[in-house]
Amino acid sequence: MPTVGVKRDELFAAIGQTFTDEEFDHLCFEFGIELDDITSERQIKQKEQGVNAAIGADDTVIYKIDVPANRYDLLCVEGIARALRVFMKKELPPVFQVVAAKNHAVHRLTVKHGHGLETSRPYVVSCVLRGVTFTQPRYDSFIDLQDKLHQNICRRRTLVAIGTHDLDTIEGPFTYEAQVPTDISFVPLSQSREFNAKELLDHYRTSPDAKHLKPYTDIIYDLPAYPVIRDSNGTVLSLPPIINSEHSKIKLSTRNVFVECTATDITKANVVLNTVIAMFSQYCDAPFTVEPVEITYDRDGHREVTPDLSNRQVVTKVDDIHSMLFGKRPVIDLDVQRICDLCVKMQLAATYLPAIHSIEVQVPPTRSDILHAVDVMEDVGIAYGFDNIPMTFPPTLTVGGGQPLNNLGDHLRNEISRAGYLELLTHGLCSHDENFKLLNRPDDGTSAVVLSNPATIEFEVDTTVVRTTMIPGVLKTVQNNKGLSFKDGLKLFEISDVVVLDPAGSDVGAANIRRLCALYTGQT
Repeated sequence: MPTVGVKRDELFAAIGQTFTDEEFDHLCFEFGIELDDITSERQIKQKEQGVNAAIGADDTVIYKIDVPANRYDLLCVEGIARALRVFMKKELPPVFQVVAAKNHAVHRLTVKHGHGLETSRPYVVSCVLRGVTFTQPRYDSFIDLQDKLHQNICRRRTLVAIGTHDLDTIEGPFTYEAQVPTDISFVPLSQSREFNAKELLDHYRTSPDAKHLKPYTDIIYDLPAYPVIRDSNGTVLSLPPIINSEHSKIKLSTRNVFVECTATDITKANVVLNTVIAMFSQYCDAPFTVEPVEITYDRDGHREVTPDLSNRQVVTKVDDIHSMLFGKRPVIDLDVQRICDLCVKMQLAATYLPAIHSIEVQVPPTRSDILHAVDVMEDVGIAYGFDNIPMTFPPTLTVGGGQPLNNLGDHLRNEISRAGYLELLTHGLCSHDENFKLLNRPDDGTSAVVLSNPATIEFEVDTTVVRTTMIPGVLKTVQNNKGLSFKDGLKLFEISDVVVLDPAGSDVGAANIRRLCALYTGQT
């Protein structure tokens, strides 16, 4: 679950009510999120960097809130505050509107296919937020939301990359195309000199100051042509998915924001764009309004207008809601009108359809997590309160039992422990060299599962595999404890799984195999 850090006082001001820590924790629990930690910038720095780094740090209370991974509307203080206000019946869900640009030409963006753009990053969606009023907290939240979307639904920018620009510094119509890296020259964000695209990516791959951008360079580095967005004057707006231009940088004084999302997945691109609109259109002069952009694909002349903020309809049977929440027990205080009211608490407008005894729910653009009638039932259950559902014994009773393989492993653990061995629990991942080269074992490419996106810094410099043997983990334990004194020698063992490729015998292409590894080292 993603964790969102928000300043307590800003959150309470946005909700319009103050709470004790216990009261807010209870509210989060009722809504289906979790108050994970209560901390401050000083405490965070002291924990991560030491006491000296925390000197002079802010003592403002920060709430760390765990939110569901598919609730992208809860990744910023604006979304959390709005959801809780609606849940507490302080306001109704907002209605978003796409409005024509007043006294302005229609915003247009042309996608010029060629140089491999159709296979590398073929889609783009866009919009304009007009009359936005930024303050420092709003600006910080605006940037932070983009970062969190990039790490979550955007899958570290591989699926979607967001670019936001000061519309008053650029001129439409805009173009999106792929060009040879040496033909793309601009001053990137937070830089003072001009780079061509190849130079820039080399800089990001080697500069310590750009280590946060280094992982993204692999997305396009080896492509013959890089995607680029320009305005009508040829000014570079962004080099997606890497960096925006300093020329169109968003500032506190920015009033009109041009938003573009380039993508390999058009569905996720629309979700990301709608999330940015839903969270920050509330700061426009006309709240919850956005101006559209007409996207033209020159390959086939196809045109579409983004964003699409229309509601989706999901129909859920009333009997199914009752059955899911109560089973065969009597239904308590959950008639049709109550169900509709509970849906509104979860930002879902609902209407009763008596002809089919069902509820038709209008799913707003903020709720991309609603995919099926079951999701509506879950939201009704959250709003109703799972604590309000009476507990009963299940109609059938079953007795659990251990798997034979696990029982065998437990017996082996007992016997080996009696022989004086200490049990280990080592990592299931290791580097390619640890699994093969350092053990003097050849790799024929048919045994180890290779990770495409390792998240551990230790393994970023080498290929990461799922271990096919437990020997590396046991030997690393000895290495890290060789300074200790064991008069009777060091006895270690581990019983765990290794993973091997099995394309023929497994529907997922790999299989878990239970192994035993024991090690003894001593002076004799």
